[in-house]
Amino acid sequence: MKNLEKSLARMSHGIEVVAGLIMGLVTLLVVASAVGRYLFAYPLPDAFDMSRLLLGAAIMWGFASVGYRGSHIKVDILAERLPPGPRRWIDTFAWTVLLIFAVLLAWKLFGRVSSAAASNESTMDLRLPAWPMMGLIWLGVLVSVPAILARLILIVTGRGTLDPYESIDVKDEA
Repeated sequence: MKNLEKSLARMSHGIEVVAGLIMGLVTLLVVASAVGRYLFAYPLPDAFDMSRLLLGAAIMWGFASVGYRGSHIKVDILAERLPPGPRRWIDTFAWTVLLIFAVLLAWKLFGRVSSAAASNESTMDLRLPAWPMMGLIWLGVLVSVPAILARLILIVTGRGTLDPYESIDVKDEA
């Protein structure tokens, strides 16, 4: 089980790297477009369309990371006061609902990507196809499903929980 946890942590780190790279790309695109617009009176074509699609991808890849780590805003007014057994049941229920939501979201987004590809939906200025970026968004949601399932398995087996605090792992490199 320790090997599973290590490989899941590596997978989660890889997902975070992808989300971070996409977010960096969004930042560069927005800054370059703003500089072009205000200094040269010529914004980058399709900067708006590309930045909004890339931002959606960054959010969904971040969602995939949250799916495993559970590092999101939590309100556990009831669960924090319960003993470990009932708390595990509440955590199991919560993560099961999240898993169902992620599966349904992946299914509906796949339909949206398929629709965009079939209709040749494109960006406004350069007429670039929109479906590859939408596919990147869908892929982020799709990756969240096994991450959430893995977290749910850890909770059910008693190896993971939704703690009321964020743990900070600091490695001493000395």
